[in-house]
Amino acid sequence: MVDLAKPYFGLRGAWLTFWITLACGADMTLYGYDQGVFSGVVISQDFLRLHDLQGPSKTTLLGTVTAIYDIGCFLGSLFASWLGERLGRRNTVLVGTTVMSIGALLQASSYSLGQIITGRIIAGIGNGMEAKVRYPLSPQSLFRHRWLISHDRSSEAVQIIADLEEKDINDPFVRLQMSEIEYSVEYEKTNSVSFSDILHGRAHEKAGTKTIRRLILGMGAQAMQQFSGINVTSYYLPTVLTTSVGLDESLARLLTACNSVQYLLFSLIGIPNVERWGRRMLMMFGAAGMCFCYIFITALIRYNEMPGYSHREEVASASVAFFFLYYIFFGIGMQGVPWLYPTEINSLTMRTKGAALGAATNWIFNFMVVEITPIGIQNLGWRFYIVWAVLNAAMVPTIYVFYPETAGRTLEDMDDYFRRNPPLFAFLDKEAISSKRPGRYEARDGHIMREKEEQGAVQYLENPGPMDA
Repeated sequence: MVDLAKPYFGLRGAWLTFWITLACGADMTLYGYDQGVFSGVVISQDFLRLHDLQGPSKTTLLGTVTAIYDIGCFLGSLFASWLGERLGRRNTVLVGTTVMSIGALLQASSYSLGQIITGRIIAGIGNGMEAKVRYPLSPQSLFRHRWLISHDRSSEAVQIIADLEEKDINDPFVRLQMSEIEYSVEYEKTNSVSFSDILHGRAHEKAGTKTIRRLILGMGAQAMQQFSGINVTSYYLPTVLTTSVGLDESLARLLTACNSVQYLLFSLIGIPNVERWGRRMLMMFGAAGMCFCYIFITALIRYNEMPGYSHREEVASASVAFFFLYYIFFGIGMQGVPWLYPTEINSLTMRTKGAALGAATNWIFNFMVVEITPIGIQNLGWRFYIVWAVLNAAMVPTIYVFYPETAGRTLEDMDDYFRRNPPLFAFLDKEAISSKRPGRYEARDGHIMREKEEQGAVQYLENPGPMDA
């Protein structure tokens, strides 16, 4: 029952987690909204004529106008790592939303090339701030707890943990969570590492073991999301369908809209299965499926572009089906995991910086893909799609060999794993690639919880309540 007088309207446990996740998801729709809308804008003749972007000679400039948004996102994600620690995640999202709204207004009212570029950069900064802070909150909201504790607001933090777990604030599990987070926050303060330390190779002195390796793994996951070729189609699907497939503009827009709906529906499959299947399996599943799709897209577009081929219309229709299938594999396997992985793989002291560098990596490679796609389609034709088939194929063994599993693990678990000096080839360690949390971590937590229960019993006997006394 909703109670408007209580915090979170009286919601606790699973329902509170559900609404937090829904709120984060709604906020994250802004991340994909620009891609979906601008993909239709870039084939609008009115827009191209108004901003003097028509014709083959303006293809490179059109790519820059589209991609410059990602430079703003890159700057926003770096700025958010500094602002988030000062204002908190929630307030940073509000600032990012305001900045993004200003950028949206500038774009909507644009009548010049300079204004549309300025608007896209500003909107990108706002979106970069939001995507950096908000997304990792949706699974557990633990980052909010850490911020409260680091700002001497522990009583609020323990109440939030209790509400999310639907337990009393003195429950042993809640106290365990609280003590682990308090330790993590204190450890981060004592062993904080600057970007200068990282650049000069001094990070290992404070940041724990395998610091650079863990940074590379987190940044690599974000880079692979872009190497999958998602923004070839997210920003340019109507362009691809008109230029490579040969459809008319209105049908291309209609198919893009239909694809967005099925993309949303299939993306929901990854949410309940990200813990069950694990990060590694989801990413490998997505990469293998996308490779399969791009192989067929390449072959079918090759025949569609072949002069004198008598079945071009049938071949074009078949290629559309594989574009739709591609989004299914991406939505299930590659959409969310690369954003989670940098926050989970890095050490306690490097978690914030690792997430910032991961997000920045995503936006930089996003910019690269969006910048080169129009000119690639124009100059290479069907050969352009070979690049993405090869990159997706290479991602499968890369993930299998080098990437340890983070599903079911806490940040403290990952620190413990890397302190054991694990092999570079993660697949050699069966425990490291298991989708289930290793038993020794469960045993450790059980031991700590029993200790806390015993401590609580002793404190109660020494200081009984008024009724017992």
